[in-house]
Amino acid sequence: MAIPSVLIPAVPLNLVYRFGSREYDLSARTHIMGILNVTPDSFSDGGRYLTVSRAVEHALAMAEEGADFIDVGGESTRPKGSAYGEGSDPVGAQEELDRVLPVIEEIVKRTEVPVSIDTTKSSVARASLAAGAVIVNDISGFTFDPAMPEVVAAGGASAVVMHIRGTPKTMQADPVYDDLFAEIISRLQEAVRKGTSQGVKQMIVDPGIGFGKTGADNFRLLAGLRRFAVLGRPLLVGPSRKSFLAGASRLPPQERLEGTLAAAAVAVLHGAQIVRVHDVRETVRATTIADAVLRAAS
Repeated sequence: MAIPSVLIPAVPLNLVYRFGSREYDLSARTHIMGILNVTPDSFSDGGRYLTVSRAVEHALAMAEEGADFIDVGGESTRPKGSAYGEGSDPVGAQEELDRVLPVIEEIVKRTEVPVSIDTTKSSVARASLAAGAVIVNDISGFTFDPAMPEVVAAGGASAVVMHIRGTPKTMQADPVYDDLFAEIISRLQEAVRKGTSQGVKQMIVDPGIGFGKTGADNFRLLAGLRRFAVLGRPLLVGPSRKSFLAGASRLPPQERLEGTLAAAAVAVLHGAQIVRVHDVRETVRATTIADAVLRAAS
């Protein structure tokens, strides 16, 4: 019997990346990015980690559970819709810095797990890198702030470049594509080109599950993740607790763990090297099994 193509490992890329003091072979196993939102209005965990002590405690717990990265965000990207109201409003750079800098500074004192700053603002990225972050997770793929690639390069940092259509507040208004994969790949290619031209050495690509896509689009992306191998970069997927996992019963974010774990395992089997999630311990357990399946198929 022929092995299904989904279980055939992709052609190996150079996936040995250094993040601060840590070096990861991203092809060896699935790596987990733990989400730390220090915001009052994120769709799933807004308001839970507003104090520095609570945020740092949660970061350290995720590191203990097996997180390979901690992604700190100070601005919500909650979409507009029936489940989330009018969607998130942007916050000023100073307010975002006030939220994230004390948290980053304390995390890097207490763990060697690499810290990522989830921001679209170059000023926030610059200060966060100075505070000890080593990755900039830019959901706009270098489109919201043209100075971002230069700041990432100057800081010797890595970047996650994601695809989004519109802004968090508008992205779900009319997410229609003539060619879903071609359009997303083209935008990510442009992001990689911008980063390379400014001297960014390490970039990770993210197709942007839930960011300007329908539920059907999100499932198509999971099924077709191997198509992003053409970009020649590690692939990050972030399905965690998103609305396309709610099902017909419209489960709230806190009840979407099982859907998240299924989506994470599918993403791994289809070529993702990094999964960005809220529930680290459970995702580590699920992706360990997906990794074992891939090894058995090789």
